[in-house]
Amino acid sequence: MIKKACKADIRRNKHRRLRHHLSGTAQCPRLAVFRSDKHMYAQIIDDTVGKTLVSASTLQKDVKAELEHTNDVKAAAYLGTVIGKKAVEAGISQVVFDRGGFIYHGKVKALADAAREAGLDF
Repeated sequence: MIKKACKADIRRNKHRRLRHHLSGTAQCPRLAVFRSDKHMYAQIIDDTVGKTLVSASTLQKDVKAELEHTNDVKAAAYLGTVIGKKAVEAGISQVVFDRGGFIYHGKVKALADAAREAGLDF
């Protein structure tokens, strides 16, 4: 009998391997992305203190009001602009991108590109 690991376990293992190389500091915090089945979340984290500096998700009322669907490429791009603007307002311009074990394609790429256009550098 062949045992096959579920996709969530594979993603968690990829994320664990990525986190060995990525770490956010006060000068260059980490932009962490998470996709669930219905929503997307983005946080800018300072790992030296363990504190979230800026966060945005498609669950927030102001973001959700602008979107028709909360988990498509358009929603990811809008979330990227929101997190980018909030970061620039908080004085953050340089970040390290943590894709969370997800493939850098589609929604994750759209969020990253929109955050770059909003003023983040990574």
